[in-house]
Amino acid sequence: MAVYNVSLIGFGGVNRALVSLIRNYNDEWMKKLGFRLNIVGVSDLHLGSLISPNGVDAEELLKIKMEKGGLASLDGGCPDPRSMEVIRQAPADIIVEATFTDPKTAEPAISYCRTAFEAGRSVVTTNKGPVALAARELIKLAQQKNVGFEYEGAVMSGTPVIRLAKKSMAGADITGFQGILNGTSNYVVGRMEMGLSFNEAVAEAQEKGFAEANPAADVEGLDIRLKVVILANEILGANLKPDDVSCSGILGLTPADLEDAVSHGERWKLIGSAEKDEDGFVSAQVKASRLPSSHPLASISGATNAVTFSTELLGDVTVTGPGAGRIETAYALLSDIITLHHDRCSFTEKGDAE
Repeated sequence: MAVYNVSLIGFGGVNRALVSLIRNYNDEWMKKLGFRLNIVGVSDLHLGSLISPNGVDAEELLKIKMEKGGLASLDGGCPDPRSMEVIRQAPADIIVEATFTDPKTAEPAISYCRTAFEAGRSVVTTNKGPVALAARELIKLAQQKNVGFEYEGAVMSGTPVIRLAKKSMAGADITGFQGILNGTSNYVVGRMEMGLSFNEAVAEAQEKGFAEANPAADVEGLDIRLKVVILANEILGANLKPDDVSCSGILGLTPADLEDAVSHGERWKLIGSAEKDEDGFVSAQVKASRLPSSHPLASISGATNAVTFSTELLGDVTVTGPGAGRIETAYALLSDIITLHHDRCSFTEKGDAE
């Protein structure tokens, strides 16, 4: 049985959902998974920060007012967002990183990860930026410091697509993939098929919480491009950067395009894909594609995500699941913590055997 101290960097919807899971399931995790989580640090750009060496009660944390400096109302709280101080000084075993990051630089998340590793702390993150732009560097640093770095939620939230492909499909020889990797764009295209204008569909997606106030990264394919980079590098052994992936979104789709496709039993989808040739070269792209009804991705609707892996031994394998949602993404963080726990237990058992 283990207790892992965690510090939460970012206290928006995802980390708040994780705290709700901690409140509701911590005792059950101890019985079924062999560990519980103790929150010793929090930092948020809007709410301020908190360092609580003995741990803060999850229920009390969820009760704070979501106002500027709100964390200052708790013991050990401060109205200022001291993320680096929390990472360095709070006695955490694991940093749970779920912040907004510049997609071009992946900052400040890359710096948060580096600082955590240098302090001897493992990191779990849902953040695409540091994984797409600096995974090799961060993995190497984590290995040097003998800590973990997990990021399953960076591609399909709670659907474990990275781990599935790398572990459960190991040996199947994956040669490429095609995916619907952004729920907002898929929802918008689907609603446009039903007769809504682009602006109406985007507004509806925003009302339902699928789309951000500025949906550019979703509808222009930039979000998918980062996910394609992650999958291509992780699964196909590539070393791509975002600029290596040609990218176009759904802005060019017209009602006439959608109507014509539907009349022929076809569907437009924004697809992120990568393919490895016989020489090992990996090419990747993001573009709106017209799919026949027989294609496994043609029927994917709403905010659901899916990816089809092309393999030498199994043919095409399609994985479908939620690609968004606070609880779903928080579960991805939990699954990463479970992986860290299993790795720790395996290391301990190996040491005992020797």
